[in-house]
Amino acid sequence: MAAATAVSSAKRSLRAELKQRLRAMSAEERLRQSQLLAQKVIAHSQYQKSKRISIFLSMPDEVETEEIIRDIFRQGKTCFVPRYRFQNNHMDMLRLTSPDEISLLPRTSWNILQPGEDEVREEALSTGGLDLIFVPGLGFDKHGNRLGRGKGYYDSYLTRCLQQRDSKPYTVALAFREQMCLRVPVDEHDVRVDEVLYEDST
Repeated sequence: MAAATAVSSAKRSLRAELKQRLRAMSAEERLRQSQLLAQKVIAHSQYQKSKRISIFLSMPDEVETEEIIRDIFRQGKTCFVPRYRFQNNHMDMLRLTSPDEISLLPRTSWNILQPGEDEVREEALSTGGLDLIFVPGLGFDKHGNRLGRGKGYYDSYLTRCLQQRDSKPYTVALAFREQMCLRVPVDEHDVRVDEVLYEDST
């Protein structure tokens, strides 16, 4: 119990520090790193061979994903985006039919664009699963440990992927350099990502 409390407390203080680091970044620097990461993604072998891809619609303090989304459609791949259900911490990945749809999506109270509650769309896990998932977060380390925003949406979803499909999707976190940590505190519910892409990653 004491160990769990210590992890929880370490996560809380690291979240506060990372939010401060992100607030200190200029819009120009966020854009510069986002553009560089989009190029890294487009050249990535896992991305090139993946057909069904899930990607988050970025918030202002996250790596900008619009350029990657446009490339997913350019390459004829299938694009899925998250829909969060805030009342029960449940998340589904729903199909996006065009990058131009993004600006028409409703905004949640968290200021996140996502398909509306009552919209009927293809759901990734029930129609063939996913090859690749781009994962957001507040902080990451080089071992693939991730600090999210504390709701556990992605950890639960990745666990569901393993339960419902035979193969696990490849997971890539997109991070600003400022989000990289020496070590992210984790507990048994936290799911590692396969790779963290940031400016200096090789």
